[in-house]
Amino acid sequence: MTQIPGGRKIILVTGGSGLVGQAIKKVSEEDPRDDETFIFLSSNDADLKDPNATEKLFEKYRPTHVIHLAAMVGGLFHNMKHNLDFLRNNILINDNVLHNSYKFGVKKVISCLSTCIFPDKTTYPIDETMIHNGPPHPSNFGYSYAKRMIDVQNHAYHQQHGCHFTSVIPTNVFGAHDNYNLEDSHVIPGLIHKAYMAKKEGKPLSVYGSGTPLRQFIYSLDLAKLFLWVLREYEEIDPIILSVDEASEVSIAQVAQMVADAFQLEHGITLDTTKADGQHKKTASNNKLRAYLPDFKFTPLKDAIEESVQWFIQNYDKAHISLLVELSTDFKNMVMGYDRVHYFGQNVVGIIMCLFSL
Repeated sequence: MTQIPGGRKIILVTGGSGLVGQAIKKVSEEDPRDDETFIFLSSNDADLKDPNATEKLFEKYRPTHVIHLAAMVGGLFHNMKHNLDFLRNNILINDNVLHNSYKFGVKKVISCLSTCIFPDKTTYPIDETMIHNGPPHPSNFGYSYAKRMIDVQNHAYHQQHGCHFTSVIPTNVFGAHDNYNLEDSHVIPGLIHKAYMAKKEGKPLSVYGSGTPLRQFIYSLDLAKLFLWVLREYEEIDPIILSVDEASEVSIAQVAQMVADAFQLEHGITLDTTKADGQHKKTASNNKLRAYLPDFKFTPLKDAIEESVQWFIQNYDKAHISLLVELSTDFKNMVMGYDRVHYFGQNVVGIIMCLFSL
């Protein structure tokens, strides 16, 4: 690979227009390093399923480091019907990115995995050693196995070629630039949009289910800071879970109340117990992260929600229809970015997909 003058890092971020990519952009601009240049890519730059297009992308930018966020991701029921498509297309994307990283001499790759790669039947809390202990949930096994294979590829590239390819496993991410569409959003952005409408209509915030399921939420800006730490400091090939502490796990009702408080809703929240709860909890351990960063301070959830609410209000015209750009024109009904799942609260009825599905 062409040597970069002065050892400068050229950091290519795939899926750079999404929630996590935009958070990394913000944090990297607030904490700039003289030897780092970030390049944030969207689906307009290349179809990463295409090996030739991916090679041309690497030829153009000649990155020294890669943060790989891009993935073909769709809704729960589309996953159930098209597991083969999710398997094949994500394997193509990941293989093209990793192989070109090897081919062009990239010094370090950080790929983003998902908690839904963990075995369906397991003990809690889950940790990094448990990824391959059993099959994932059958509803999205194609996507899950493709993500698991990144870990396998990382070790294989390291064993055969000495490559420094690693991965991270975040829990439930939220923040600015999230997808706030009412039908396609995660828990917190979905609640924020519903609370916005409730405020306008003078109604309480309606929450699907009993409100008792527990989740670990990580603010996108905190996750971005951890991504930069992994980029600059983390030397292992083995993956690392990026999550708040187990003690920070909160119920959906607690989160909904924080959202309602941020909007100063006069009528509070109501629980629609006719809707399914889904999985009660899927606690992840961050002991490995804490061994490295015992003093890392996560943004208090209440503060992070308030900041997200303010961003949503200020960007409502685009935020409420913010379905991220698809990987290519072949996937008009897919969403590109990080680990996105349809929120079909009234239809899930016990089918669980990924950590945050309700």
